Amino acid sequence: MVTSPSLSGSYRPTHGGNRNWAAQLVDCKPEEILDFSASINPLGPPQSVLTELTTHLQNLTAYPDPNYVQLRLALSNVHNLPMDWILPGNGAAELLTWIGRELAQLEATYLVTPAFADYQRSLKAFKAKVIPLPMDLATVPPQPTITASANCGLLLNNPHNPTGALTQREEIVPYLEQFALVVVDEAFMDFLPLDQQQSVLDLVLDCPNLIVLRSLTKFYSLPGLRLGYAIGHPDHLQRWQRWRDPWPVNTLAEVAAIAALKDRPFQQKTWNWLPPSRDALIAGLQKLPGLTPLPSAANFLLVKTEIPSPQLQRDLLKAHQILIRDCLSFPELGENYFRVAVRLPKENDQLLAALAQALTP
Repeated sequence: MVTSPSLSGSYRPTHGGNRNWAAQLVDCKPEEILDFSASINPLGPPQSVLTELTTHLQNLTAYPDPNYVQLRLALSNVHNLPMDWILPGNGAAELLTWIGRELAQLEATYLVTPAFADYQRSLKAFKAKVIPLPMDLATVPPQPTITASANCGLLLNNPHNPTGALTQREEIVPYLEQFALVVVDEAFMDFLPLDQQQSVLDLVLDCPNLIVLRSLTKFYSLPGLRLGYAIGHPDHLQRWQRWRDPWPVNTLAEVAAIAALKDRPFQQKTWNWLPPSRDALIAGLQKLPGLTPLPSAANFLLVKTEIPSPQLQRDLLKAHQILIRDCLSFPELGENYFRVAVRLPKENDQLLAALAQALTP
């Protein structure tokens, strides 16, 4: 017997961006869903990337370079780091798998929660002992209390997903002396202008126990191509290379990444778009009854709701074909919160109007 998907069933996705799931629920085409559940840059993909993809279609007849020299060189130039300290992957999710295996060799891993679901997936896959470090969502910005333990790892992300909180760089630095391995997921750091970023990338060369994870798919709106990269000591990266399948990054993903990294106008356009669009969306949400958006440094907002988020999600889908991200996959948040991406101003207004209607008695 095949069970049809439902808003309350186990078929529910654990990630945002599942338009196929949402479309089945309301009997429409996936492309008709206005997706606020995935935190993807609405300005992309850049035209420069699309042009390069078209130009290199003939390269699909050849295997990718297993060492990804050109891509690593491009990333090396961007971050001013040696190529040997950079490892591309099939999205950040693939690299998290090997990070989980690495962390599982330690006594325990301290995990800042609520946390991206793939952290738990990767850690559980290798039977790692996990010690949660809950964030205090009542503080602004929310921050966890982190205490060190010998021969243990620490996994956190910055800006934090799902709250959007930005941890100052100097607050992370002491952890490098307290933990055997510190992994900082900076998947959303690119959304901050360079002078506002709080990255620890520049510390990697001096700290062999630091690994930084980055994504190229969110900022450049390329989630379908799957591309992320890790920066860390070559001992870690070479070990992961031996563990994983060959050619994890496909030819077109490599081409797209190299083109995207060169597109400075697109980067600036994104930095110009995000702050005013985010501020306007926050202001609009604050005016709606029963909703409290948290401050965010990223391209998404976590919103506390007095109406259960699955109910809001269902109402928005059925009446407006708008998909928001419920937070049921974050046990600490449950139905008391939902998350929305910051999209174009016109789309943000559509969301606010739909929410206003859904919240009207």
